[in-house]
Amino acid sequence: MPPETVLERTAARPRTSPGALLTVVALALFALTFAEWRAMVHQWWNIDTYSHILLVPPIIFWLAWIRRDDLAKVGVVGWWPGLLWLILGLSTWLLGRGLEINTIAQGGTIVAMQGAVVAILGLRAALVLAFPLAYAFLLVPFGDEIIPPLQMITAEIATALTIWSGIETVAQGINIDTPAGLFIVAEECSGVKFLIAMLALGLLVAHTCFASWKRRAWFLLACIVVPIVANGIRAWATIFLAQYVGAEAAGSFDHIVYGWVFFGIVIALVLGVAWRWFEREPEEAGWSAGEIAGMPLVQRFEGTPANPTLVFGAVLVAALVFAVLARLV
Repeated sequence: MPPETVLERTAARPRTSPGALLTVVALALFALTFAEWRAMVHQWWNIDTYSHILLVPPIIFWLAWIRRDDLAKVGVVGWWPGLLWLILGLSTWLLGRGLEINTIAQGGTIVAMQGAVVAILGLRAALVLAFPLAYAFLLVPFGDEIIPPLQMITAEIATALTIWSGIETVAQGINIDTPAGLFIVAEECSGVKFLIAMLALGLLVAHTCFASWKRRAWFLLACIVVPIVANGIRAWATIFLAQYVGAEAAGSFDHIVYGWVFFGIVIALVLGVAWRWFEREPEEAGWSAGEIAGMPLVQRFEGTPANPTLVFGAVLVAALVFAVLARLV
C-alpha cells in the first residue's frame, strides 16, 4: 500500500472509538428490531430444534477475536456503501413485518447488523470479519420447511432396514406397521434438530480447519448425509428392539440414546475421520490483511475513506427513518 494511502486512511479515523460507535449502533438497531430478537431468543431457549443456536453468539465473538491482529493491521475507516446493506436489511425487516413472515423479518435484522459493521468499520475490516458476519445468519431459526421430506427419508431408510432384518413389515408413507405395533416417524423423529446443528458445526469446521474448497465440500456433504442416514438407522434400531422388549420400552430407550449417546458418537465419528485432513489452525482462516491489501477490487471499490463518526450519524438517521416507517405500516 502506498505511504500516502496509509496516511489518508489514518487521518480518516475518529477520536471516538469505532468499537464504541458500533456498540451504540448495535444497541439502537437491537431496540428497533427488539420484537424479532425476542422471538428468536424465545425459539433458541424453548424449542429443542434451535437450542444449538445459543452457542452461535459466543462462536461469532470468538471468530472475531482470533482475527484481532489482522483487524489492527487493516485499520478502521468508514465505508459509505455499507449503508446500502444496512438499508437493504431494514427494508427486508420491514417487509417481513408487513407480510408477518418471521424468517424474512429476522433475516432482515441480521443483514442490518451486518450493514452497520461494514459501514462503520470499513470494507477491509468487513473482509477480515467476512466469515463471522456470514455465520450470523445461523442466528435465524430455520428448518421447519424440511421436516416433511426428512420424515419420509427416515421412514424409507427404517423400512428398508426393517425388511432387510427379516421383520414382517407393511409401510405406507411415514407409517411402519410391524408385529410389535405401528410406528410413526413423527416430526420429532425426523432428525431435523441434529441435521441443522450438524450443518452449523460443519460450516464452522469447514472454514476454520480446511483451506481446500474440495475438502470443504466433501466435509459439508458428510455433515448432511451422515446425520440423515444415522437418523434412519436410529429409527430402525428402535423398531428392531421393539420386537423383543416392546414398543414402550424401545421408545424410552430411543429417547435416551438419541439425546445423549448416538448422535454424540456420530459427531465424534465425522470429526475423527476428517481430522487427518485438517489443513490449518482456526487463527489462519480467512483473508489476511496482506491479502486484502493486494486485492484489486478492494482498491477499486474502497474509495475515499470516510469518517466513522459521520457514518455513525447516517446509520442512526436511517434507523430513525425506519422506526417511523414501522409505525406507519
